[in-house]
Amino acid sequence: MIAYRIEEDDLTREVVRALVALHLDAMHEHSPPESIHALPVEHLRAPGVSFYTAWDGETLAAMGALKQLDPRHGELKSMRASPAYRGKGAGRAMLRHLIAEARARGYARVSLETGSGEAFEPALGLYASEGFVECGPFADYRAGDPFSRFLTLDIGTKEKRRSGRY
Repeated sequence: MIAYRIEEDDLTREVVRALVALHLDAMHEHSPPESIHALPVEHLRAPGVSFYTAWDGETLAAMGALKQLDPRHGELKSMRASPAYRGKGAGRAMLRHLIAEARARGYARVSLETGSGEAFEPALGLYASEGFVECGPFADYRAGDPFSRFLTLDIGTKEKRRSGRY
């Protein structure tokens, strides 16, 4: 298992911006424009959004962001493993980091929107393996979009965290 170094990132390095662009291109390849909710670089720098990268030495392995929806609810955004790191635990390491960050902020839950269809099955499997379950649309997402799937994870109250029960 690779030990990834995860850091908060300012999106200034070209390799990071290239992975964001790859992510956006993939979303456009597999979803209609009205169903794409991935964030471009400018929106990943917005207040309330924290962006992280995972590194294997000097090589970018994955990225992900955590957006505050309200003081108890966060949203995962722009999760993507670099192509060379798919299936090597980079996505899982990033996901676990974002969940830990959400817990540290005192969120009771984290949610995400992702696409539907074959291209999204690996991500859906990852999220399910970490305890995410289907939910309805949240924040400003609309119901009835067949290209969107919504998932959430209850990360518990402070009392649950102290007791070790989730």
